[in-house]
Amino acid sequence: MKRHRSPSLFQSFNHATEGIVHAMRTQRNLWIHFAVAAVVLVAAVGFGATKLELAVLLLAITFVLVAELVNTAVEAAVDVASTSFDPLAKIAKDIAAGAVLVAALNAVAVGYLVFSGEVATRSSRFLTRLSDAPAELTLVAFTVTVIIVIAVKAYTGRGTPLRGGLPSGHAAVAFAGWMAVTLILDDSPHRFLISSVAFIMALLVAQTRVETGVHSTSEVASGAVLGALVTLFLFQAFG
Repeated sequence: MKRHRSPSLFQSFNHATEGIVHAMRTQRNLWIHFAVAAVVLVAAVGFGATKLELAVLLLAITFVLVAELVNTAVEAAVDVASTSFDPLAKIAKDIAAGAVLVAALNAVAVGYLVFSGEVATRSSRFLTRLSDAPAELTLVAFTVTVIIVIAVKAYTGRGTPLRGGLPSGHAAVAFAGWMAVTLILDDSPHRFLISSVAFIMALLVAQTRVETGVHSTSEVASGAVLGALVTLFLFQAFG
């Protein structure tokens, strides 16, 4: 009986590389994680992060990538093992996806701790130059944004005022809210934190419109840009 030879070190390395390449080819989220990791590392160098901060960032990034790779492996194994719907298979996939979520939240927290002080300092001068606008302008900005969204949809004939079409009304209002919060809190010591939370919430609103198939990515992006720019213009012009 012929004994099975263990793969050499080079073969093991090659198999591991093939696994990463396959995951990148088939998993959109892994591409997103790699792209965000590259941007974060470049930004860290640009902001003059210390060696310790870079080490923590690298650990957080590696944690996310490993979790995503394990999640992909679990999904593939479950799909092979189960030919029909199995509640346990769903639980296995959900737990693996939960691991990715935990890793991503940890990475966001680490990124905030590393970048918040430097970004807040550099953006303070820009935000201070913006007009000190009253809170009432927020309502006006929302109203104008909605009117423009409906007008554009009516002109293009795509979608309805509340569903589908170019641009996304939900994304426009969400990013208008983010911009308004950022501009109103120009004197608050917690401006950067609150603005960051509002921006993440706006991103989540935009993502849900894409994930549910109501809007395309371009429709959501155009709505986000529209809402933010309209609000910024109104605050600068009438603040």
